[in-house]
Amino acid sequence: MLQSQMNWKFVSSDRSENEKWQDHKGNDLSPVVQHLLLQRGITSQEQADAFLYPNLDDLHDPKLFSSMEIAGERVHKAINNKEKILVFGDYDADGVSSTTVMMEALTELGADCAFYIPNRFTEGYGPNEAAFRQAQVNGFGLIITVDTGIAAVDEAAVAKELGIDLIITDHHEVQEQLPQAYAIIHPKVSANYPFKELAGVGVAFKFAQFLLGYFPTHLLDLAAIGTIADLVPLRGENRIIAYHGLRQLSITKRKGLHALKKYCRLSENVTEEDVGFQIGPHLNAVGRLRDADLAVELLTCDNEDQADELAAMVQSLNNERKSIVAEIAKEAEAMLDTSGQDTGVIVVAKSGWNEGVLGIVASRLVRKFDRPAIVLSINEETQTAKGSARSIPAFDLFKGCMELKEVFTNFGGHSQAAGMTLPLENIDKLRDGLHQIISRDLTEDDFKQELVIDASLRPSEINLDLISDLNLLAPFGMKNSKPVFHVMGVSADMRKLGNEKKHLKLQLKSDDKSLEGIGFGLGEFCDYITPNAKLSVVGHLSINEWNGIRKPQLILQDLRIDDWQLFDHRGKKDFKPDAFAKRNWSVAVIRQQREIDVGNHSMPCTTYQEASCLDEVQELFLYDLPDNLSQLAEIIRHTKPKNIHACFHVENSTYLSAFPNRNDFKSLYAYLFKYKKIRSNKELQVLSAAKNWSDQNIKFMLRVFLELDFVKLDNGTITLSENPMKKDLTESEVYQQRQKQMKIEEILCYSTYDKLQKWFAQFMESTEKSEEEMAYGL
Repeated sequence: MLQSQMNWKFVSSDRSENEKWQDHKGNDLSPVVQHLLLQRGITSQEQADAFLYPNLDDLHDPKLFSSMEIAGERVHKAINNKEKILVFGDYDADGVSSTTVMMEALTELGADCAFYIPNRFTEGYGPNEAAFRQAQVNGFGLIITVDTGIAAVDEAAVAKELGIDLIITDHHEVQEQLPQAYAIIHPKVSANYPFKELAGVGVAFKFAQFLLGYFPTHLLDLAAIGTIADLVPLRGENRIIAYHGLRQLSITKRKGLHALKKYCRLSENVTEEDVGFQIGPHLNAVGRLRDADLAVELLTCDNEDQADELAAMVQSLNNERKSIVAEIAKEAEAMLDTSGQDTGVIVVAKSGWNEGVLGIVASRLVRKFDRPAIVLSINEETQTAKGSARSIPAFDLFKGCMELKEVFTNFGGHSQAAGMTLPLENIDKLRDGLHQIISRDLTEDDFKQELVIDASLRPSEINLDLISDLNLLAPFGMKNSKPVFHVMGVSADMRKLGNEKKHLKLQLKSDDKSLEGIGFGLGEFCDYITPNAKLSVVGHLSINEWNGIRKPQLILQDLRIDDWQLFDHRGKKDFKPDAFAKRNWSVAVIRQQREIDVGNHSMPCTTYQEASCLDEVQELFLYDLPDNLSQLAEIIRHTKPKNIHACFHVENSTYLSAFPNRNDFKSLYAYLFKYKKIRSNKELQVLSAAKNWSDQNIKFMLRVFLELDFVKLDNGTITLSENPMKKDLTESEVYQQRQKQMKIEEILCYSTYDKLQKWFAQFMESTEKSEEEMAYGL
């Protein structure tokens, strides 16, 4: 048995709707794709066509935004009057792509424009008074925010005071009070706009479209970057923008993006994963470490040499960001080891940590320790701590922190992520308070990550055509996750991959079909899976292409084994269960020695006689042979182990030694009858040489004769008894014990793996076997 790392949640769909849809004339979708579409609320061919083949004509008219026409008139007025326009953006990938979209549209219209992105470290997020006052000094009469501004109530008042008209374009959550701006373009304050989930760049794109008076296909690549990187739901308009934007990104003429794609080693066909794991993080890295202007300069650059230089700088910053994250994460984990934090929440703080990457570090800690994490940078001068938090799905971080709002100087966020500032003396209060809330609200199972599974498939159902059909659902993202499948089969050809053996590769067999699976970072699972174990695996389907051969492959995310397992360590002298000990499973070791060394510590051992006091255990390690098989059977039934480890090692095997047959016993008796007595070991050695018997077997036969009273021993001399009673050899306990020992060794030490597994299985699966079956059944 092997527990999964995450909680598996199977998604269901309405079976009757599925069947109804399958009867639809002209429907050529595979049942698996239909099932996945139903999960997404798509129940008709018309809806399916709109989803699978996104059409730019289905994008909504920008005029449906409230204030769109007012804002457009003000911008054109500024252009006509040669007013200076400032585009005020944000420092993340959505913000810099939004800034670039707006700047390109204004530049195309002939505007006198510039952009400004606040510094994360000195100014923080969003519009600020100092920046607005400087804009007024620099002669800007109109400011357009992109991907920010909806909470800038005070800053809007400052702009009004300064005589600057402020147009806000944003997509973030609307606060209790709206800023008194010249115009606000925001889907959630526009009653007539049908789609509310646009990214900041999506709103900026809509404004650019209205200003330009035509659909700006050339800006779709930028729109796709911000939309995918900002993790907005990839449904509705976002899906259309991402779908066509990725195609535009694949053929983009932008020299900056060409250079960045080269450094990211991306193919011509750019996918949502390329944006999410390469382009987006590279652009984000700039604003995490310095002013984000460099990212906008890269996106707007039209000189090839300069673009390559800027891309190299972005690449360098991203590498630096990775290094900083790794170092802080290492320091944070060391703090946890030293402090011994055993709470429902992780809270770590240190002076000098880079505030720009603390959210990434918190995410790493959440993934590793399966609990909410707060990572803070300490400012010794102000005696405050500022940082980021990330949570697990089961815990609403925003709600929990709101119960402790008195500990914060500043706080904002949502259920899974937050940012905060607090006095140093309140850090312990925050940790203790959240621990109490988590202990009150969550169960132990809530701390495991949740893995949503879309469907179960058999290996025989998985082929290249199915994977091709599944790709119709791309691009994948929020509210349209890449399908996760559950597959069952028998494990085969398992091995670890990579220089550090961190990855797992295996074959999953079922119905005479096999499926290759690879699990990145799952290499240690190899130690906990036995040959031919019945596996349940979960993961994404992909195509493995090597030397021109293409075949389906499952990218493993998790796995489990529901049945008990037998691990065969027989013959490995002094086998140490290091891997199993470190997982903190309940373990029992049966061995005559009092403890066993497992690397960094010792594991206590018990004998078969003491094992009757054991409780149920997960791992049962058997080193020494039992006195009898029924004794072992009873321990197995009592402890109900999830896994049994056969570690038997025999130095002087009884089973492998020749067992005297009845003729041997007759020959020995005849020798005694003829010579009357045996006086010394020398005579035994002569007899041994003559009969080709071992000393051990001669002594064994003599002990049997002594027990049955066939011979007598007097002062070292063995003589025949007078008129001995007729008895069968099997009546001797010595004879019986050797037979029993041979049987024990035969079953436990020398049987095949399959036979040994079957022998243990009878006690794992049933408690109604007879004593004879329990002792000797195979």
